[in-house]
Amino acid sequence: MIYSLGSLETPPRLESRLMNKWIMKIRCLNSLQFHKSLLPRKNPVFKSLTSSSQCFQFSTHDRKSCPFLRLTQDPNPTPVSVPYYKLLSKCNATKTLSPGMQIHAHVLKFGSIKDPKTRNFLINLYAKCKLFGYARKLVDESPEPDLVSWSALISGYTQNGFAKEAIVAFHEMHLLDLKCNEFTFPSVLKACTFTKDLELGRQVHGIAVVNGFESDEYVGNSLVVLYAKCGRFDDSRRLFEDIPQRSVVSWNALFSCYVQSDYFGEAVELFHEMVSSGIRPNEFSLSSMINACTGLEDSGQGRKIHGFLIKLGYDSDPFSKNALVDMYAKIGNLEGAVAVFEEIMKPDIVSWNAVIAGCVLHDNHDCALDLFGQMRLSGTHPNSFTMSSALKACAGIGLKELGRQLHCNLIKLNIGSDSFVDVGLIDMYSKSGLMNDARMVFNLMPDKDLIAWNAVISAHSQNEEDMEAVSLFPLVHKEGVGFNQTTLSTVLKSIASLQASNVCKQVHALSVKSGFESDPYVVNSLIDVYGKCTLLEDATRIFRECLIVDLVGLTSMITAYSQSGQGEEALKLYLEMLDRGIEPDPYVCSSLLNACANLSAYEQGKQVHVHVLKHGFTYDIFAGNSLVNMYAKCGSIDDAERVFSNIPERGIVSWSAMIGGLAQHGHGKEALQVFHQMLKSGVPPNQITLVSVLCACNHAGLVTEAQKYFGSMKDLFGFEPMQEHYACMIDILGRAGRFEEAMELVNTMPFQADGSVWGALLGAARIHKNVELGQRAAAKLLTLEPEKSGTHVLLANIYASVAMWDDVAKMRKLMKDCNVKKEPGISWIEVKDKIYTFIAGDRSHVRSEEIYAKLDELSERLNKAGYVPKVEFDLHDVDRGEKEKLLYHHSEKLAVAFGLIATPPGAPIRVKKNLRVCVDCHTAFKFISEIVSREIILRDINRYHHFKDGSCSCGDYW
Repeated sequence: MIYSLGSLETPPRLESRLMNKWIMKIRCLNSLQFHKSLLPRKNPVFKSLTSSSQCFQFSTHDRKSCPFLRLTQDPNPTPVSVPYYKLLSKCNATKTLSPGMQIHAHVLKFGSIKDPKTRNFLINLYAKCKLFGYARKLVDESPEPDLVSWSALISGYTQNGFAKEAIVAFHEMHLLDLKCNEFTFPSVLKACTFTKDLELGRQVHGIAVVNGFESDEYVGNSLVVLYAKCGRFDDSRRLFEDIPQRSVVSWNALFSCYVQSDYFGEAVELFHEMVSSGIRPNEFSLSSMINACTGLEDSGQGRKIHGFLIKLGYDSDPFSKNALVDMYAKIGNLEGAVAVFEEIMKPDIVSWNAVIAGCVLHDNHDCALDLFGQMRLSGTHPNSFTMSSALKACAGIGLKELGRQLHCNLIKLNIGSDSFVDVGLIDMYSKSGLMNDARMVFNLMPDKDLIAWNAVISAHSQNEEDMEAVSLFPLVHKEGVGFNQTTLSTVLKSIASLQASNVCKQVHALSVKSGFESDPYVVNSLIDVYGKCTLLEDATRIFRECLIVDLVGLTSMITAYSQSGQGEEALKLYLEMLDRGIEPDPYVCSSLLNACANLSAYEQGKQVHVHVLKHGFTYDIFAGNSLVNMYAKCGSIDDAERVFSNIPERGIVSWSAMIGGLAQHGHGKEALQVFHQMLKSGVPPNQITLVSVLCACNHAGLVTEAQKYFGSMKDLFGFEPMQEHYACMIDILGRAGRFEEAMELVNTMPFQADGSVWGALLGAARIHKNVELGQRAAAKLLTLEPEKSGTHVLLANIYASVAMWDDVAKMRKLMKDCNVKKEPGISWIEVKDKIYTFIAGDRSHVRSEEIYAKLDELSERLNKAGYVPKVEFDLHDVDRGEKEKLLYHHSEKLAVAFGLIATPPGAPIRVKKNLRVCVDCHTAFKFISEIVSREIILRDINRYHHFKDGSCSCGDYW
């Protein structure tokens, strides 16, 4: 270590520089103005003591013989035989000001103020009691500079938190050529610690070294704390090692700094080193260690420290007891926390706060409110921390009325605005869905700090009022409050919900400008928002540029890949995560399962299921719901039902996933049975559930049941049908050929018909070969969604189905003139953990020759079985033979042919297609399933088709 000051006798040039530096510090601090404001008035009035027993407890004999009492009670005092400084020492020991001031008056009257001991005791008393004007006046009136006087003044400043004033006084003392002693140095070093002024601390350190005090334990302890609090733990540790005789105080000083800086593990190691060296810990050592165990969340180590407390007889120490309650509560051992709490004879507010806050932290809100009631009955008055915990408990269990009562009590107590309580009120009201009340509390806050702004922004975001949350962010900036990573993360969450990519880029730029671009919370939020805004390249770039990759970041990136349909990239990243040694959690497993579901990657989904089992997430609600969804979307509804039956507490998401899965697989009646089970179990449906119920009716052709649920939605379940419900109902009526009812619903629904409604009608027109309806629906769709090629193709298919070839040609020409290209059909199949992709006529596969040979073989067998190609649905302007050849080479047929040659005999073949399966392929697969004795499970854009033994699960109703 290098010291700026080597000694008090510095060279003239250096002394001049140091003098100028100190003068600048004095000017900056305006110390003269500070001292003038604290000087006494010209005629100070010393109040008489009404009862000396208020300050000291004396026996009857003492009252007769004690000169102090005679002095304070005698109306005509005379000099006493006992020295004044001995009387003042008692006042100093208890910080008793009034009798000390009476003694001061007595000293002035009899001219004893010149006694240095008496003057120094008075300076010490006034400095301790924050009467710095009196103390400084006595120092200035000293006939000659006195080290003890200055030391007392500096100590008083430091003890009362006036660190800058202490430093100014130290410099003035230094200019008077007074050398510090072992009592002055600790006070000055403590002042440097308060101000985090390491440069000045180094200079004082240099002076201490030159004057030979570096080996003094008190000075050494102060230096250890200074360097540690300024982040220089290596220097702090070296200074600690240089202390010749380290007591428990020295050890406490060091590891308390480690604990306060969150170096909990290092603090525990130091504690064990201290014990091994033969030093007996005291109650302060053990309290620090309890806090370290709290930070580490190490219950085992915490119990060992608890054992030390009992063994060494400190188990009744109130500070240690409170620390134990706090530790057990924060690490989740509420029984231990309550047990220690009940051992406290007279719990104070700190004790109550620790145990109540611990219950709230671990969602034991009933217990927290019960303890809060006990505290009120015990006569202990709650403070802002207690009220904040009680409000959180109310929010946690939805007791908004009790929360209101607590708010009323706060108003009646008239304790003024407390930001801590106000934030608790905002949180309570927002979690109770009372955003108007939450906003009112916020608006009435006189001083809104960043925590309050974060609380109200988060409240809007949690209540899905994302636009309001985002609009508050510029106001925070305008008010000059600033923002932190919490603000940015919350705002980005709302931006993600709004999918406002432009706003996202602006907030991203602001985070870079403000230095938050490397903060893990902000980085992960940016990955999430770019992913949800479908800006995958930006999300990937941020992820790859991130210096520290954690589980949250990986989960955000995997989710982004999954939501963008890049399931393969999601699975690759998961393998990369495992290679990094990062263990998955239920959320990342849920994202992976969704990726497998989107790819229909059944085998890979099963492997993720193994990881779910391996890491103990079997009963996790998120993982369970995702498993149901994955198996359903991978075509294995039996596996989905098994997982669903093992979910211990099924919520609305679980039930909806199972109902939707059964519906998509054509098991309409089974889906309705599950829906009735859900209602019997007391879980109310939401709008998504009712969409799944109507889809189940649709896939099963249950028109009457669908009308019943649609018509009674408001009466039975409390919400009006949404656009999605109308689209489902119109599709059901259209597929059933009830066009008049369908059109009546279109004309009377409270929404403007969108693409989903007209698309449903166009599909119904194709099924029933209704040209008029098809033309009307297509005209609407071409206006609403001109870029989609499916409309042209479906209308052309309708024309083809009734042999209107001229209109087919016109439609083909229209597509060419408008540069509308038919979306290419793409099919996927998973074989041995790998996804293979096919397009029509594809010959890029390494086993292409085998695939086409298998198709030729199937063609012969299909013809013999009675299959006739549906060439009327092919729109190419070629002869029949060429059309048959094109139909044979559709992407789904190529995928099925590859499945037949690449999978074991008898194994199901699972194929996914991006479009609706064509009529010809649907017909062919029924024949193939019977010819090869295989189940073919095809997932198209609308539903699942299970082809088995010559029939399809949809019953040709799709």
